[in-house]
Amino acid sequence: MNYSEIQSKIQNAQHLDFGNILDLCIKMFKEVWLKGFLMIIIVAAAAGALTFLFSAIGLAPNPYDTTWMGDFNFYSYYTSNALYTLPQAILIASLTIGLLAGFYKTCKQTDLNESSSDDLFYFFKGSYISKILMLGIIYAIIATVAQILFVIPYIYAFVPLSFFAVVFSNNPDLTETEIVKISFSLGTKKWLLTFGLIFITGILGMLGMIACFIGVLFTISIMYLPVYFVYRDVVGFEDDSEIMKIGTE
Repeated sequence: MNYSEIQSKIQNAQHLDFGNILDLCIKMFKEVWLKGFLMIIIVAAAAGALTFLFSAIGLAPNPYDTTWMGDFNFYSYYTSNALYTLPQAILIASLTIGLLAGFYKTCKQTDLNESSSDDLFYFFKGSYISKILMLGIIYAIIATVAQILFVIPYIYAFVPLSFFAVVFSNNPDLTETEIVKISFSLGTKKWLLTFGLIFITGILGMLGMIACFIGVLFTISIMYLPVYFVYRDVVGFEDDSEIMKIGTE
């Protein structure tokens, strides 16, 4: 499926049913929760290590620095922190996009009742690595600019950015620019639906905190599933089948 065909499908997208997609997310989570747990563990460990490393070499502002503690300004700290942590954000975004792409590949195989033989690091090879890094750079820059502009722009940008990994996973041969454009087209077209689904699944994922907080590591991956089903029901896959029409009207 080429870029023009995908954009055409997005522009002519049918109505998607919120309840059906939410139900599909819950059912899919029961099948792929282990892969989701492993992905969260890897990202959390990498983020922790990078935060420690960048803090140790002084590439992050310290809010407890006594030289400016008396004249602390939250917005100044917020924006400077976003800029200082940009290199760290690029690395974490790249890792997350790559792992999510592998996770969505597993979701597709599960969805189509195919044997799941691929792992989370499937796309960390060959030419895909440079593409993942470039997408990570674009993701981090857009997210950082949105953060500097403060809350509302970041909330808006979050939805299109969430589609980067699933678009890349199903169309790894598209250019980075095409992946970004498709993500924003789809994210804008189905913004409210996607935001609502991510919000609800995020709440469901946070229920894991009941189990002494650590349980959230097992459940939070459910919030990554809505974008998979929105993409599936709007764009579909090369080998379209009836299973991908569930949730559409």
